[in-house]
Amino acid sequence: MSPSIVALTPALAAAAFAFDSSFAVDSRLRLRSEGGAIAYDIEPLPPYRKRYGDEPGDEDLDEHFEGEQAAGFLAILDGTVIGRVLVSTAWNGLALIDDIAVDAGQRRSGAGAALLQRATDWARERGLPGVVLETQDRNVAACRFYARHGFVLGGYDRMHYAHDPALREETALFWYLDLGGLGLTPAA
Repeated sequence: MSPSIVALTPALAAAAFAFDSSFAVDSRLRLRSEGGAIAYDIEPLPPYRKRYGDEPGDEDLDEHFEGEQAAGFLAILDGTVIGRVLVSTAWNGLALIDDIAVDAGQRRSGAGAALLQRATDWARERGLPGVVLETQDRNVAACRFYARHGFVLGGYDRMHYAHDPALREETALFWYLDLGGLGLTPAA
């Protein structure tokens, strides 16, 4: 059975953040420049589990309740929220995936792909030229997922997390999906 995708509502906000969005880290992307593009190899790391501080009390969540400039969508399976995506229009006119997560026990259920597709559809409905999102070099599974769905690694920032002692060794990665207006070479 495939998950259904529904709009985020205030009544579902707590459930949108109640599932386990942690993930295993056992490697990272080792970045290099290759022919004017960013290429990478996978480098093993000692394994550990990473968890973000996801909380529904975020004051910015209100804008994702059916707004014109932002939206939120949930993946529901058997009456339980198993995933979320928050998307907005960024300052540069692209759709920005502010957050995407799927319950650790429900990965590979199709929820992530369905949520990503809904966010992409939201961007197309607004005539936006592309989608951007940020993740980290240590979230290799997510990076592989984005690449499989046509995203291109467009940039990185080694100093993005320098203020946080727990994250300062991580590199922020910026992935882009061309919806016909960015002029990117499509991913193979």
